[in-house]
Amino acid sequence: MQLLTYSYAVAALAICSLCVVTAQPQRGLPQPRGNTFDANAVILKQDFDLNPDGSYQYNYETSNGIRADEAGYLKNPGSQLEAQVMQGSYSYTGPDGILYTITYIADENGFRAEGAHIPTPPPVSPAAAAPRRFFK
Repeated sequence: MQLLTYSYAVAALAICSLCVVTAQPQRGLPQPRGNTFDANAVILKQDFDLNPDGSYQYNYETSNGIRADEAGYLKNPGSQLEAQVMQGSYSYTGPDGILYTITYIADENGFRAEGAHIPTPPPVSPAAAAPRRFFK
């Protein structure tokens, strides 16, 4: 009888633990509210082309003004300098009503993005950019 009571206690504890875990709020981007323009957005246009050589191109546009396009290909295939190249842009209207656009490229030199609202570092003086000699 004591073993049966212990089994029920373990089962109850497992169920309570599962309820606590599933009740946690989801992390990440907040979901749009049900009565907002974004919650009712639909895809107006969407294209995706994948070529036999692995290059691709896609774009889409939604009814709430989000647009994106990207193209990619393999640069120098089969060589020591092989690199995946992806470049494109996306735009959206921010909560402040301003249209934000990001253009980017990702290749063997890393990911680089540009946009009017993205801060840029101040220019580096030629003296600071010159190689330094620590030993003479």
